[in-house]
Amino acid sequence: MPRPATRRFFSRDAVSLARALLGTTLIRTLDSGEVLRATIVETEAYLGIHDRASHAFGGRRTPRNESMYAQPGTLYVYFTYGMHHCANIVCGKPDEPVAVLLRALQPIDGIETMRANRASPGPALSRPIRDQELCRGPGNLCKALALDRTHDGLDLIAGVAVSVEIPSSKPIDDRRVSRGPRIGIGNAGEWTATPARFWVRESPSVSRSRRESTGGERSV
Repeated sequence: MPRPATRRFFSRDAVSLARALLGTTLIRTLDSGEVLRATIVETEAYLGIHDRASHAFGGRRTPRNESMYAQPGTLYVYFTYGMHHCANIVCGKPDEPVAVLLRALQPIDGIETMRANRASPGPALSRPIRDQELCRGPGNLCKALALDRTHDGLDLIAGVAVSVEIPSSKPIDDRRVSRGPRIGIGNAGEWTATPARFWVRESPSVSRSRRESTGGERSV
């Protein structure tokens, strides 16, 4: 049987957690009581105050990123580009602002609700969203799971609205996992090419760019 993730599971460096999260299950319990489940298949590590791509670069600490400094297992949700929410899991130690971005999930349960969440509000879609596209990309997965800034700072260990389950089977074999640069980093010097993104190679739900040249893609 799957088991809930513990504080100890999250109390590790961001790169290690980004890899360890692959194959775990993100569980979202809605206010209605409906439970949405999806497998984590793509992640990105953000490495703290020295990482130019991190919100905490240079020790930056603001109301927006305060949750990054919380205890491991805290959910950090931010709003970006005036249109998308992105969900991260804080790791490391308290006051060490390191976290893992959830970049893609593979839906398991609650798929029609995820589809309805993705479809509205907003302009009408030209075609129904395919299952594998529902949680592809950090903004899409937050919309599908109805995650926003009101969930920022949630303790995943409490498991009230969001939690993580670890499968009882062996972790995903390294031969099925790829590692490469993070997506959309822009000009962050050497950090632009840092291989801090992990994904399950055969999953149809991961970012499309994994099928294209990343300039540094390799097996784990």
